[in-house]
Amino acid sequence: MAGPSVELSPVIAASTHWLSRAYPAGTPDTIAHTLSELQARQAVTVAAWLRYPTEMDAALVAIAGPGGSAVLDWRVGSEPEDEEAEEEGWRTWVDEVVVSWAACLLADPMLARRGVDAVAAAVPYDGDRPSPQPRRAGGLPNEFRRLLNPDQRDRDASVLLRHPDLLEPIAELHRDTLLYLLGADQVEIAA
Repeated sequence: MAGPSVELSPVIAASTHWLSRAYPAGTPDTIAHTLSELQARQAVTVAAWLRYPTEMDAALVAIAGPGGSAVLDWRVGSEPEDEEAEEEGWRTWVDEVVVSWAACLLADPMLARRGVDAVAAAVPYDGDRPSPQPRRAGGLPNEFRRLLNPDQRDRDASVLLRHPDLLEPIAELHRDTLLYLLGADQVEIAA
């Protein structure tokens, strides 16, 4: 699994940045912004690891590039005034599929649980190797707590980021592929 691969770092960072800008925190304070961005990063990380499941996949996307944010920008009406501007270069590292899958995960807690379970099952756990966060009983990494079990402060900070209706234009782009990948269907997820 590509989880530990640093090759996905630019894709994860740019895709998180795009989500955080498109769906800003519920309040303008720094803590709310940080909590909202953490949730976006966790969803994007799970989506990226699902999208690029091997180190070879991660290396190839680092070489070829993920495609950029043009379609996403158009769907939410946030096209930059000048795409060629130097400060807009990060947009080329946004992965449309990863952002769409992350939107699905943020909007649907059951789908998020399936995504994290799939990642946890695929990322080998080496008990001898130190990890940034210890795994909880059941093997789920603490790294995805804010995605799976947001507390009240997390929910308040991510009102826009987790709103299913607002996320729908992005989530619907590649939802069917994610559902297929996770072995879920619309009826089961809706229940």
